[in-house]
Amino acid sequence: MIKLALFARIEAKPGKEDEVAKFLVNALELAKQEPGTINWYALKLSPTTFGVFDTFNDEEGRQKHLNGPIRQALMANAAELLSCPPSIEQIELLGAK
Repeated sequence: MIKLALFARIEAKPGKEDEVAKFLVNALELAKQEPGTINWYALKLSPTTFGVFDTFNDEEGRQKHLNGPIRQALMANAAELLSCPPSIEQIELLGAK
């Protein structure tokens, strides 16, 4: 059973919304290469707020993702694209279908 997840809230700088959306669309290819990431969703929550929700079978997969290429690429461009650091919540799933 999938039991762990992450939710990252990402706030784009004014005028950088399209670039953040494009970054997330392109990040899907990186997520597909992570065997420990079971599900990966890029979200648009409002005109300037984006998110990523992903699930994992174990803590090892979650930690590899947290320290993986998507986060590294996002943080390398954070000063240009983001109005504040991403908020990342570690979640324990109680049920899933």
